Amino acid sequence: MPSIRQNPYPDALPDFRNLGVTARALIVVNLLALAAALVSARGLAGMLDEFVLGAALIEPPLVASLVLLYAAAPWLLRMSYWKGCTVAIAVVLALTAATHAALAEFAAAGGLARALVIAAATAGAVLAYLRLHTKAHSPALAEARLQALQARIRPHFLFNSLNAVLGLIRSDPRRAERTLEDLADLFRALMSDSRSLVRLADEIALVERYAAIEQLRLGERLRMSWDLDNAPVDAMLPALVLQPLLENAVYHGVEPGTGTGDVLLRIVRHGERVQVLIENPWHEAGNGHRAGNHMALDNIRERLMLFFDDEARLETRVEGARYRVEIEIPYRSGAA
Repeated sequence: MPSIRQNPYPDALPDFRNLGVTARALIVVNLLALAAALVSARGLAGMLDEFVLGAALIEPPLVASLVLLYAAAPWLLRMSYWKGCTVAIAVVLALTAATHAALAEFAAAGGLARALVIAAATAGAVLAYLRLHTKAHSPALAEARLQALQARIRPHFLFNSLNAVLGLIRSDPRRAERTLEDLADLFRALMSDSRSLVRLADEIALVERYAAIEQLRLGERLRMSWDLDNAPVDAMLPALVLQPLLENAVYHGVEPGTGTGDVLLRIVRHGERVQVLIENPWHEAGNGHRAGNHMALDNIRERLMLFFDDEARLETRVEGARYRVEIEIPYRSGAA
């Protein structure tokens, strides 16, 4: 049996605009300072004194570095990994030297050279930790799970769509041709590299093609409501987020019903956040087939966390007879 092709994930600097990255950097640096105080001090009181003194020297350059890296994040992310690390460490060293000069009265005992060595080692340790954290959450297994998800989508959707097209070939050949073109575009996207960010406009175009094919298959049983007037089409998000959710909405919300199933897709921007809502009819699971599993939701949640860390949110809930999937991600513009 051929194995799933595994692609190595390239090294990339962390996004210093991400709150999760900032929080982890603060925690790691302060834990290192606490460990140093614990090693060098005698007794609890001495350790607290050492930690407070160390914090007075560490916190100003640490906070200033994070603010500067936040501002420079768009440029840093365009650099190669090692060049970006060099720039980040240089920023830390420059701010450490400035702090040492400003607080010379307190820092004289340690010396500038010692402060710079400690700052460089600490910055390197933080960058190494963030790199390991990213790799731990983006192993080849994540790609394999996504490809397994795509393999599950293809047969179910492909056979139903081809049957619908066969019924149109004689009665409406032009519509059948358009549907096959939509189907080709959809499967081209399914087979593309899903580890990259794409523009929301492309995801919307893809999901509209998918909805057109399902509309052909289900006819009046599917009624789509699009609330996209305020959608930030230049926003960036992981590939193949909307289509699997819409497929779930049709498969679990529309197909089990006997009447018309209303499916809503709403995308809006509120400040620096992008909010997505997909809503469909809710049916109690009558058998294992309709109960399904949460593979698509779990996969999408994992990829949102991979790209946006703690700034991403995916929640599901049932309200009355409606099932709601809500996604919230930070707004990142992909405009040229």
